Amino acid sequence: MGLGNPGPRYERTRHNIGELAVAACAASAGVNFTKFKSQGVTAVVNHPSGISFRLAATTSFMNLSGPPVQAMLAFHKVPPIQLIVVHDELDLAPGVIRLKQGGGHAGHNGLRDIQRALGTPDFFRIRMGIGRPEGRMPPADYVLGTFQPVEEEALPASFATVCSAIEILATEGLQAAQGRIHSPPASA
Repeated sequence: MGLGNPGPRYERTRHNIGELAVAACAASAGVNFTKFKSQGVTAVVNHPSGISFRLAATTSFMNLSGPPVQAMLAFHKVPPIQLIVVHDELDLAPGVIRLKQGGGHAGHNGLRDIQRALGTPDFFRIRMGIGRPEGRMPPADYVLGTFQPVEEEALPASFATVCSAIEILATEGLQAAQGRIHSPPASA
C-alpha cells in the first residue's frame, strides 16, 4: 500500500513518495491498476514463485488512509499482519530504505489513521527516507514540497529498492528482506 495525497497539487511531493514507489513497482511488473470502489486502485502481481500479491494505493488524503486500507483488506480477506505500507520518513536521509514490522506512527498521520482503523500497529512498513527540512521550515511544508532535482534523480534507484523489498517481504519474510535491503552494497 503506497501512501500519498490525491491530485496534481501533490503528485511529485515528498509525502507521495510511497504512492510513487508502488506505481513504479506496478510499471516494472507490467501490471495496470484497476479502480477499487471509490477508495483506491489495486494491481495483482503474480510472482514466479507462485505467490501473488496486490499493489495498492488509496485515492483519499493521507490523513484519511485508514478506512480505504481497511476496506481493501476486508474485501480481499487480507489480515493486517500481511499489509505492507510504503511511506515517507523524515527521520531517514533521502535514499535510505528501512523495513520494520509494527511500532508507533512517529507523528505520521497516514500511519496513525491506518493504525486507528485497523486497531493494530502490527503491519509491515517500508520507510523511505526524505530527510528533514533545513533551517526553520515546518515539517508539513517540507513533506508537501516537491523534490529537488538531485532528489528526483535518485528516485528510480529508491523505487527499485522498494520493489525488491516488497517482493522479498512477500516471498521470504521480514528477516530476509531486512538482511538484503539494509545491508550496504558489496564493493567490487
